[in-house]
Amino acid sequence: MFDGYDSCSEDTSSSSSSDESEEEVAPLPSSLPIIKNNGQVYTYPDGKSGMATCEMCGMVGVRDAFYSKTKRFCSVSCSRSYSSNSKKASILARLQGKPPTKKAKVLQKQPLVAKLAAYAQYQATLQNQAKTKAAVPVEGFSWGNYINSNSFTAAPVTCFKHAPMGTCWGDIAEGVRVEVPNTDCSLPTKVFWIAGIVKLAGYNALLRYEGFENDSSLDFWCNICGSDIHPVGWCATSGKPLVPPRTIQHKYTNWKTFLVKRLTGAKTLPPDFSQKVSESMQYPFKTSMRVEVVDKTHLCRTRVAVVESVIGGRLRLVYEESEDKTDDFWCHMYSPLIHHIGWSRSIGHRFKRSDITKKQDGHFDAPSHLFMKVKEVDAAGEWFKEGMKLEAIDPLNLSAICVATIRKVLADGYLMIGIDGSEAADGSDWFCYHATSPSIFPVGFCEINMIELTPPRGYAKLPFKWFDYLRETDSIAAPVKLFNKEVPNHGFHVGMKLEAVDLMEPRLVCVATVTRIIHRLLRIHFDGWEDEYDQWVDCESPDLYPVGWCQLTGYQLQPPAPQSSRDSQSSSSKQKKKAKSQQYKGHKKMTSLQLKEELLDGEEYSFLQGASDQESNGSASYYIKQEP
Repeated sequence: MFDGYDSCSEDTSSSSSSDESEEEVAPLPSSLPIIKNNGQVYTYPDGKSGMATCEMCGMVGVRDAFYSKTKRFCSVSCSRSYSSNSKKASILARLQGKPPTKKAKVLQKQPLVAKLAAYAQYQATLQNQAKTKAAVPVEGFSWGNYINSNSFTAAPVTCFKHAPMGTCWGDIAEGVRVEVPNTDCSLPTKVFWIAGIVKLAGYNALLRYEGFENDSSLDFWCNICGSDIHPVGWCATSGKPLVPPRTIQHKYTNWKTFLVKRLTGAKTLPPDFSQKVSESMQYPFKTSMRVEVVDKTHLCRTRVAVVESVIGGRLRLVYEESEDKTDDFWCHMYSPLIHHIGWSRSIGHRFKRSDITKKQDGHFDAPSHLFMKVKEVDAAGEWFKEGMKLEAIDPLNLSAICVATIRKVLADGYLMIGIDGSEAADGSDWFCYHATSPSIFPVGFCEINMIELTPPRGYAKLPFKWFDYLRETDSIAAPVKLFNKEVPNHGFHVGMKLEAVDLMEPRLVCVATVTRIIHRLLRIHFDGWEDEYDQWVDCESPDLYPVGWCQLTGYQLQPPAPQSSRDSQSSSSKQKKKAKSQQYKGHKKMTSLQLKEELLDGEEYSFLQGASDQESNGSASYYIKQEP
């Protein structure tokens, strides 16, 4: 926490009422550190200011900023506390580890604190630089420009519990002050200045240097988790100079007084923010770990795959039999599509045995505790049965919710589900959902929530009516009470921007928008693409990320498609719709490097990753309308 700008001296008090007085800083949430006045180091550019050590708390700071004529204390509170002999004795004893004496001073405390703080910051900076140096910028696309030019709003980091800092973001908001490099400076060395957050967009923050008031000419976007962003006070403990920007250097004659005025009572990042960022980007999955993952060519079974790489918690899995390591599959480490070795056998799921009878050198099974846990269910009483009807997101066309049937009931609450009217004769396109999955719904869900339900292929009696269909197929609907109706307070709103995985091509992370919200179900639109490429995704899906996630983790971000590519892509997809084969396939978007290539017939597509099965509070109206 930075404390070196404040002073309780008469000079500071008088300056508060001078012509240089500023507007009061708006109050911010109290959980962030408050910049107080207890005298940490503040290095002036000219290096002429003398230093002093507070005899009460041991903090070192600029002598002129200390309290009283003798400059013995950094603040009024320290001066008053020192007058209490009992408190003075206990504090000195605690700091020095020996019985207190009247003349005892705590001159050695600050150097030790400064060294420890500097070392911790140095380690965190090295780790952050190592993680961010691999970032691949997308030529021509900037989240900051994109948001500014269209007045977009981004989903807050707290909406993404699986993302770095998702559970410890705290109250970082507009008005929080940070120390950042001063780019408006002609000095040969790297110097810093204070900036305030003007706008937040995920991890990205629009910053404005202190002293610019309403002038936005030098505002700039940066990733708040980057290695160059520090809490106020970092320069003090690290011995880095604070230099005002050249554009406004003439604006004030006493910058120290200005900063004292502006920063007293303001909020800054927690002192351990950099450490928390680093810790939240440590991932338990390691390369060479073996897992069971869905077979992307036959949805009904799993195969053994090996972790080839880990980026931001996303795993590139190479199927064990792939000799050239090109047969791969991308998913998040919390995806419901990956499991520990032996999972398929334990629940009765189909499994493709590997031709490799012996583990390759260096490969080892991933521990079972690393995988996402599903909610326990009680299948002893009334439970799902084979043949029951329901509605489900089609894993081969994620923009559609379809009429579906439970084809097999597995152990531990897992179900094999098929899409009516488009199933393969051998059941090779059945797919596995857990009973608590937010991707399956009771009969009537779409009608109640005004979502278009995709009827079985070839079903002629339109508009589709569930009552008639159940009677014609002599089947029953799965009981409503068996479905997961928990709706968390997720924080998403229509129009929010984010970065989302294209689950039809899960190696791609794209610029996206939330266009519709139905309870916990989100309709994700990929900016620049036709609506037919939209995907239904759960609000807790680990395939959704805050704006700036790709930059933070070093993952490649796919920008919105340009207009010319959208036109050619639209005509291509329409032609393919007319000649669609009997096998039901989803559409595949092309990467920014493939926009001019045509879609190939017979392309194998990856499928729905699913959604997190975490329990949360809330309920929804899932009940079907009763028809006579």
